[in-house]
This record gives sequence, structure tokens and C-alpha cells, in this order.
Amino acid sequence: MIAIVLGAVLAGLLVAPALRGLVVRYAVPEEQPWCLACPACGRALRGLPPTGGCPGCRTGLGPGPWRVEAVTAAAAAAALTAAHPADAVLLLWLAGPGVVLGFTDARVHRLPYPLTWTLAAGLALLLTVLELVGGSPWTLLRCLLVALVAGVLFEVPVQLGRMGPGDTVLALGLGALLGRYGWSAALAGLAASVLLAGLWSVGVLLVALVRRRPVRGREVPLGPFMLLGTLVAVLGHSG
Repeated sequence: MIAIVLGAVLAGLLVAPALRGLVVRYAVPEEQPWCLACPACGRALRGLPPTGGCPGCRTGLGPGPWRVEAVTAAAAAAALTAAHPADAVLLLWLAGPGVVLGFTDARVHRLPYPLTWTLAAGLALLLTVLELVGGSPWTLLRCLLVALVAGVLFEVPVQLGRMGPGDTVLALGLGALLGRYGWSAALAGLAASVLLAGLWSVGVLLVALVRRRPVRGREVPLGPFMLLGTLVAVLGHSG
């Protein structure tokens, strides 16, 4: 357990600068271009220190200090606790784009296609290799079916204007991953996502009421809770 914690902290310190830079790049309103350089000094943004300041002019960018690093370390630690190495590999891949998606959705209520499709494509490739090597090609069919069901389920509110299209793509990738562990895992992931989002919504509502602030306009991003619910379901069904 100590080795897992130390490895997770090291992963957070090594990978988080690149992830923090991606959050700044993609966490922009939908009508704006990707943020490729510091708005203050024009320096290209590839990686950012844990403080979140631009290396050139120290302007604060993106999430607060050490937030991305802490979430990355926690996600890596959770992935490394998986029962089998194959599960850990899948969850580590989920953690990379997932951290960026979570912070981006939380900041601008947007799940950009470059991130959602990268996550989905990586999961599809890893699942194909793992299942073929493991001698379980029929599991791939279930992964595909769960992904399609999840995509259709999330596409309905998208067509009604209640969600963004990025949620559908994210649901496809997460559904494929959950399909590896069975339909019960898929249901558990959906239930956990809805429950976590609901609890957060209630918390946000209560805080707004206590502080006597407007309740309208406080939309809750679903992406972080979809990712967290999937992580909980996979860890609960792995092994």
C-alpha cells in the first residue's frame, strides 16, 4: 500500500503539469478557440507548474494550486489498487484524459471532442487487445452493446437540449469499459454517477440557499460524476 501511494504521488507530480496545460487549453467557452498560449504574455502553454502560474509571467491559469496534482495522484492510486494488472492499465488510461475532462467540464460545462474521442479510442484499443490476448473475444461484443446502449441513453437528453454532445461520446467510451465487467457493472456505474451528481446538486443548492445567492444558473457538470461513477463501478467489479 505504501508503494502504491508513493507511486501515485510520483505519477501526479510527473504527469500533472501536462494535464494542467491541457485543462487550460480546452477549458474555454464553446465559441472561443483553444487556448494555446498565455493570454498575458503569449508564451506557449505545454506544461504548467503545480502553482498554476504561467512560467513566463506568473499569471494564474486554470485550476488552483495543486488541485490537478492531487486529483491525478488520487486517480492513479485508485487505479493501482485494482485486483488485476489489466484493470489497472484500463483505469490508468481512464485517469489521464479523465482528469482533464473532469476539470474542463467543471470549469466551462464542456466535454471537448478531442478529449472524449481520445479517451474512447484508447479504451477501445486497450479492450480489444486485452480481450483477444485473454481469450475472451465475446466480451468485446458485450462492450460494444453496452457502449451503444449508453450512447443512446445519453443522446436522448442531448437531443432535448438538456445535455451537451460531449456527454454522449463520453458515455460511449465509459460504456465500453463497463461492458468488460458485465451489465451489472454498467448499471452500477450509471447509478453511482446519478447518485453522486444528485448529492452534489443538493449540496450546491443548500450552500446557495445558506449564502442567499441565486439558485438559477448553477448547472452541475455531469462529466466528473460519470467518470467517478465508472471508477467506483470498475473497482467494485474487478477481480
